[in-house]
Amino acid sequence: MTAIAPAVWGSTYIVTTELLPPHRPLLAAVLRALPAGLLLIALTRRLPQGSWWWRSLVLGALNIGAFLALLFIAAYRLPGGVAATVGAVQPLITAGLSAALLGDRLTLRTVLSGIAGVAGVSLLVLRANAQLDAVGVVAALAGAVVMATGVVLSKRWTSPAPLLATTGWQLTAGGLLLVPVALLVEGGPPSHLTAANLLGYGYLSLIGAALTYALWFRGIRALAPTSVSFLSLLSPVVATAIGWLALGQDLSPLQALGALIVLGSLVAAQTQRRRATAAPATMQAAGPPAAPPTVRENA
Repeated sequence: MTAIAPAVWGSTYIVTTELLPPHRPLLAAVLRALPAGLLLIALTRRLPQGSWWWRSLVLGALNIGAFLALLFIAAYRLPGGVAATVGAVQPLITAGLSAALLGDRLTLRTVLSGIAGVAGVSLLVLRANAQLDAVGVVAALAGAVVMATGVVLSKRWTSPAPLLATTGWQLTAGGLLLVPVALLVEGGPPSHLTAANLLGYGYLSLIGAALTYALWFRGIRALAPTSVSFLSLLSPVVATAIGWLALGQDLSPLQALGALIVLGSLVAAQTQRRRATAAPATMQAAGPPAAPPTVRENA
């Protein structure tokens, strides 16, 4: 279920390029997050209480507001393949933060799976003529750090409220933080929106935010943060597949190999987590070892 979220996020590229007004990514981010958050709050009729006012603001900034703003900077200053490759280090950062803040064990298998994921994404989306930009690379790396921190803190701060309410708080907080940034960088909204524009914004808000972030935060509650973070590597795989199937873009053998490597790293990371959690459960189900027979039983 959690994997549905990054898979759907992989469709953001085609929706943005085919349905939305050009050169307005921050407007798209605002209209993606804020209406979805307000809708979920209206449906659940729950507002934060106590410390969850500032926690929702922090998590909303990390998971949505700051992350999307940094993603915008990286996308404008770097080729898409470079930005995606730098962002693919997020599972490794999440694993390190989980070890530091949650006490999770950082294993060699996790590290190797993370390295394989970065290599797979680079084969999938990186081009030989890609040029680097220092500000863009820093923004992409900061975006990965921000998102990883948001995932780990979302695990550490488990909200007592229903999932949809917590999701609505974060989307609203992130959207509100993005509003002044969008106005400063892009100006006001366009005076005219077509039916295709409205369809695109509606898809990004209802499907790309309200539904997917609820599934994403549900996964953070149920799974280890590192396992959740590895699933984010599905986004470039799905984006490449959609470009190949729907837009007629070329798919080279190296790109296919990169997709297989990414999927392999996902499987390796998830199976490791299952074995790690299954072992204690198996020992507990088996119960304590049987006591040795007494002399009377031997007789």
